[in-house]
Amino acid sequence: MRPVSLTSLLRFTVAATAFVLQAAHADTPTLRIGWVYAMANAPALIADKKGYFAEEGLKVELKQFGDGPVVQQALSAGELDMAYIGAAPVFQWYARGLQSRILAKVNYGQAALVAGAAGPVRALADLRGKKMAGVARGSGMDVLLRGAVLRDLGRLDADRDVQVVNMPVGNMNAALERNVVDAAFSWEPFVSEAILRGSARLVLDANQAFQRYPWYVLMAVPRTLAGRPDDVVKVLRAHRKAIRFLNEHTDEADRIIADAFAIAPVKTANGKTIEPAAVVREARKRLGWSDQLEPSDLKFIQRLMDDSQALGYLGRPLKASQVVDLSWQQRAAQGPR
Repeated sequence: MRPVSLTSLLRFTVAATAFVLQAAHADTPTLRIGWVYAMANAPALIADKKGYFAEEGLKVELKQFGDGPVVQQALSAGELDMAYIGAAPVFQWYARGLQSRILAKVNYGQAALVAGAAGPVRALADLRGKKMAGVARGSGMDVLLRGAVLRDLGRLDADRDVQVVNMPVGNMNAALERNVVDAAFSWEPFVSEAILRGSARLVLDANQAFQRYPWYVLMAVPRTLAGRPDDVVKVLRAHRKAIRFLNEHTDEADRIIADAFAIAPVKTANGKTIEPAAVVREARKRLGWSDQLEPSDLKFIQRLMDDSQALGYLGRPLKASQVVDLSWQQRAAQGPR
C-alpha cells in the first residue's frame, strides 16, 4: 500500500470540510427577507450582492416590493420572515395586531421638499395656497409631511392651506417641470436628479431639519424571533457589514447602487451629462446609513406615532418601546463582526 503524502491528506481534508459546509448550508432553511425598493434600503442589496448573508451561514431569499403596505401584507400572510421597511408601517400594523419588532436602523435622512426652479416657492411659508405633490395618504412620508414638516415647521394645515396631490414619486419631477404642481415632497434619488438637472431647487432638507432622523428599519415578525433567533442575529451582523461597506467604500458602493436602481445619466440645461454614480454622490448629501438605534431615533419614531394618531391613521396610542427591541442589536454586537 502506497503511503499518503501530507499534501494529499491536506487536500482531502480541505475538500471534505468544504463539502460538509456546503451540505450544511444546503440544509439551512431559507430566510425570506422583504425590502422596499428604495436607495435608502441599499444595505439589503449590498448584504446580498457582497455575500455578507452567506458569510454568516445564511441562505437568504431577498424579495423586492414597491412600498411598505405591500410588505406588511406579505409579512402578515406568512410569506416573509424579516423586512427592510419604513418604521411607520411597522407600528401601524402593530396597532392592528401584527406584533413585529424593529431591531435595527437602516438609514437616516432621504426626504426633501423641492420646488420648481423658476417657481414662486422658496420657503415653506410660500406653500400657502399652492399645489404640491405628496405620496399616498396615511403612508409614512405623508405623516412626516403633514405633521413634522407642514404643521410644525411651516405652521400650515395640509388640508386647508395647501393642496396636496397624491402621485407616485417617480412622476413628481415631471409634474414640477410641467408646472402641474409648485412643489413636491420627494426622496432620493429623485431629489438629486431634479436638482442636478436644474429643474428644481431645494426648499427643505428633512435631514437638516430633523438631524439624522431614522427612516427605514430592519424588523422581524414574532415567529422568526421565537423560532430562528440565531439567524436573526446573523442577519443583523450581515446588515452591519453592509453599512460598513457603504460608508468605507463609497465609490464602489455608489456604482453598485447606481446600477441596481437603474439610475440614468442626468442631462443638464446646458447640455452637460452627469453620470449615475454622481447622482448617488449628490444623494449622500441628504442620506446616510447606520445600523444603531439611538435614543434620538426612538424619540423620532414616537413623534411619528403621535402624529399618525393625531391624523387619524393610528387607531390607538403606542409607545416606541413597545415596537423597538434594542436587545437584538446588543446581541449582534457581542459576537464576531
